[in-house]
Order: sequence, then C-alpha cells, then structure tokens
Amino acid sequence: MCGIVFIHNHRIKQSLLQERMQQALARLAHRGPDESGRWFNNSLGIGHVRLSILDLSASQQPMTDPSGRYVLSYNGEIYNYHHLRRELEEQWTFSSQGDTEVLLAGLIIQGESFLQRLEGMWAFALWDSQAQSLLLARDRMGKKPLFYHLQGESMSCASELPALAALDGGRWHEDLDSSADYLRYGYYLPGMTAYQNVREVLPGHVLHWQPGSDIRQQAYWSLVVGGFQGSKQQAQESLRERLEAAVRARMVADVEVGAFLSGGIDSSLVVGLLCQELGIKPKTFTIGFAENSYDERRFARQIADFYETEHYEEVLGECDSDNLKTLIMDHVGQPFADSSLLPTSLLANMTARHVKVALSGDGADELFSGYQRYQGRALLRWYFRMPRFLQRRIEQSIEALPEPAVHHSRSLLKKAHLFYDLIKRQESETPYIAPTNYADHVFARLLPSIAERGHHPPLIPAAARADTIMEMMAADAAVYLPQDILLKVDRASMASSLEVRAPFLDTRVVELAFSLPRNWHRRGYSGKHMLRETFSDLLPAAIWKRRKQGFGVPVDKWFRGKLGKELRELLHKQNAHPFNTSEVLLMLDEHCLGQRDRGYRLWNIYVYLFWKEHAAWL
Repeated sequence: MCGIVFIHNHRIKQSLLQERMQQALARLAHRGPDESGRWFNNSLGIGHVRLSILDLSASQQPMTDPSGRYVLSYNGEIYNYHHLRRELEEQWTFSSQGDTEVLLAGLIIQGESFLQRLEGMWAFALWDSQAQSLLLARDRMGKKPLFYHLQGESMSCASELPALAALDGGRWHEDLDSSADYLRYGYYLPGMTAYQNVREVLPGHVLHWQPGSDIRQQAYWSLVVGGFQGSKQQAQESLRERLEAAVRARMVADVEVGAFLSGGIDSSLVVGLLCQELGIKPKTFTIGFAENSYDERRFARQIADFYETEHYEEVLGECDSDNLKTLIMDHVGQPFADSSLLPTSLLANMTARHVKVALSGDGADELFSGYQRYQGRALLRWYFRMPRFLQRRIEQSIEALPEPAVHHSRSLLKKAHLFYDLIKRQESETPYIAPTNYADHVFARLLPSIAERGHHPPLIPAAARADTIMEMMAADAAVYLPQDILLKVDRASMASSLEVRAPFLDTRVVELAFSLPRNWHRRGYSGKHMLRETFSDLLPAAIWKRRKQGFGVPVDKWFRGKLGKELRELLHKQNAHPFNTSEVLLMLDEHCLGQRDRGYRLWNIYVYLFWKEHAAWL
C-alpha cells in the first residue's frame, strides 16, 4: 500500500513548497517504506511513498504518461488489472508490469467511466497539466482514505491528516459541528473531519478541481438494496462463486500473504476458503486479552488446528497511552473512539513481522446482518406492540437489575441493559448510526454548549431512521463501515506498513448481499444465515454455534484503574473543552462503583480530551 500527497499553492516559494512536501512524505513514511517520489512544476507538487506489493522493481510514482501531460499518484490495489491491461494494450504501450500504469492508461483512454470497471481499493490524485485540473477519487466502500483542504485558489491533499497538516504549514481550527458528531457517534460522518474546511473525498465519488473554480464532487457508484431475481439456491451458488473468486483475487501479490484469524465466522471463512478451496495454507494471526472474558484465542486456535495453519498470537494487557498517542496523533490525526484500534494495531504489528499482506473478514457483519443491534431492532417491533403498562414494567425491571461490569454482550443481563438503552434512544436523531449513541436529553446534559450542533449524515437519506433491518445494514455500509471499521484497519495496519485486503468487500459480493431479501439473511432474531447455509461445510459446528462477541476491548476495567485517573486529570487540566464536568465525573463514579457500565462512553470522552491535549496543529 502507499501514501499520496498533492499541493498547489502559488502563494509560497517553490523552496518552501518542496520543504512542506518533504515533511508530508516523512509523515507518511509508514505507508510506504520501500521508496518515495516527487514531481514538481512551479507552484505544484505531487508526492508518493510506496509499499511494494506488485511489480517490485518498476511502477515508481508519481507516474507520468509518455507525453508528460498527466501525473498520477495512487494508493491501492486493482485486483483485475491483468484483465484490464489486456483490453488496453491495443491503445497503449506498457512499460511496467503493475497496476499503476493500467490505472493511468485507463483514465486517459476511457476517462472516469474506467472507475466502473475497477475491482479493488484505491484513492488517487490525477493532475492534467494541460487542462490545469485535478481529479481525486476513492473506492466504492471507502477502504482507502483521501483528505483535502481548499483555501482560496490553493489546494492540498493527502492520505492522512497529519501529512495534510504538514502541507498546509499552519494551524487548523476545530469544527464544533464535527466535534458534536464525533461525541454522538464515536467517529466523524462521511466527508467530514475534526477541522474546519478540511474534508475527505466520499467513498464511491470523484472530485474535480481547477484553480479559481469550486470543487465538484459526484458519485460514480451507489449501493442498491433489493432486486434479486432467482431462487435461494441460485443465490447461494452465486455467493459461493463470488466470495471464492474474491479471495483468489486478493492473493495476487509478489510477496507472501497471510490472514487475520479472530475465531469468529467471518475471518474463519476467509481462512477456510483459502485452505479448502484454493489449497493455500496461510500464516494466521490473532490477538488476545489478559482479561479472560474478552479473550477469543481458543476459538482462533480451533480453526488454525482444523486447517493446520502456521499460527501466531499476542496478548494485549493494559491500555498503553504512548501507543494511543502515536496512533491518534501520527496516523488518525483526529479523535477516534473505537477502542479496538489498539488491539488491531498490535495485531498488525505482529503480522507485519511475518508477511506484507493479510486478508481480513471485514464487511461481513454489514453485508450479512451480523450485528446484534439488528436483533435489537427486531425485538423493538415486538416490544412496541405490547400494551404501554407492560412496556413500563419491563423497563422498570431492567433498570432495577445491576448492570454487568464487563462490556461485551454475551450475558443475557448485559443484553437486557443494551435493549433498554435502545428503547431510550428511540426519539433521538438517527439512532442506528452508531451503537454508542446518547439519547438527546443525556447528550444535552453532557454537552450543553454543542448539543444542538452537528451535521446530517450524507449518503443515507432513505435510511436516516433505519425503519427496516435492510436499511440499517445499508446505513452501516455507508457510514459505520468506512468511518469506523475501515478507518481503524487502514491506520492500524499502515502504521506497521502492512496491507490488509477484505474479500467480503468485493463489489460483486457487496451487490449480491444487498440484493437479497431480509429473511434470507435473518432467521428469527439471529443473522448471517446466508453465510451459514452457503458455507456450512467449511467450519466446525462449534464455530457456527458461537454467539457473536465482537472485537471487544476491556475499557470497562481500564477506567476502574489508571485510565479513570487520567480522565480526571484531563478534565481538570483543560479549560476549553465542551463538557459539563460534573456529568462526566458522575458517569465515571457510576462506572467505578459498578452501578452502570459507562466504559465506551468514557473512552469516547477520554480520546477527545487526549486529542485536545496533544494535537500540534490546533
């Protein structure tokens, strides 16, 4: 994988522009430790750092066409580039063997329509020196990042926010609407960042810019729900063929490819397809926790033993504040409240010591209805049909029960409290965008100065209230998946110069999954039935019968220890934060006394204050 930068700034001398370019590339060195390149022309600079996966000796970037008119800086992998290359060879003489030149040739010959034909993950900047125009684009699902900052007639772009800050060379200002979004959901909404006027190219979109003109951004792909024509058996046959092909395509590399293995259904299926269908036994990697109730290593070992893979493990202990600081400040560049960023980083670091590329099971929960909040939605339908007096009795009974100290939802008591929280959020805005939502009245008490602020989520107008489970799945694919899951995996893996590929997010798999009727995905209150019925032969029965646990992190325990002390210190040290301090301390006290599990909400607040304390460009 790679990192890209672009700067067009006529207000500074070229010597300063080159200096900023060098600083930006240095901040992206982890994304491309194998080589770097720069291209300059007066007030314009394009840069690239490369992690060599394909065509190890050639394909240097930025890459220019033979005429010198076009310059491309590209981050990603195009899995079907061999097929596309054969089609383009009648009109283009290739001088390299990799996918970069295929992308450049296709864009020049076919224009933006070429994006429709790509299968893979990408973010790129293409400069047309004759038309003086810039084209930016991201892959359909948002696997690869691309940020930009427009200031008058100056434009800067980069793969990560810290590199973009280096290009700009000045201080940014916090966007309080975006901060309200983050504190509601735990991440920023599509296209937005923590900073005023700093934006991200939307997944499945292209962006056009010329000096002196406004930005134009438009979709080249969108998710369609429903419409499958055929029998369930035909759907299963198609799914098997498509997912197997997706796994096979993601094994294309000039380096060794391994696989993440959590012991859950999704990553286990990827390993099963590799071993049983493709005859490949990859090295497999899993992360565990010192806290036994969160540790899933025994399930990962079951699959590793079943398929006789060369298996590696590591254990995450207490929260490492130094590692968190590095991840947030040097890689994410803004608050990010998914605490599994830490174990994902440790997993990637271990994996990168053995291979350069790893396959993952990311995306299966969104595509095949795996999240427990979908079950919660199904329960709500039943609940709201009950007489109001019965509803009140249920709510009072749950409220009177002690909440388990452990956050993960394997216990029925924890599920009851999560369901009660879901009931209380019904009148809140977009209650299904994130599982860490607050009810409006709780949010107003916690953050009185910004409670009315925030952005309306783009991309999901039909699913804003998530009235059906399929709409919830579409909302998760459009918002939660790119803004949380894929961001986490990209930054955590790239921090260790590891490329991660997700077969479930192959376009043909995504489109098939969302075309199917809901009742093929779910049976009663459980999901992933399409996967269970299609791939039942690949995994031991014990794995199929497991309750979903998720990549939980013991933040509940951490806040009863040193992290709680750190949070108190951050609250009292900073005067410019938007929190009602007494509400945060009440939340922390309830948590430490074991009255309520507030671990993930406290983590959300902690990361925000941590960022405010350490962000050098604020």
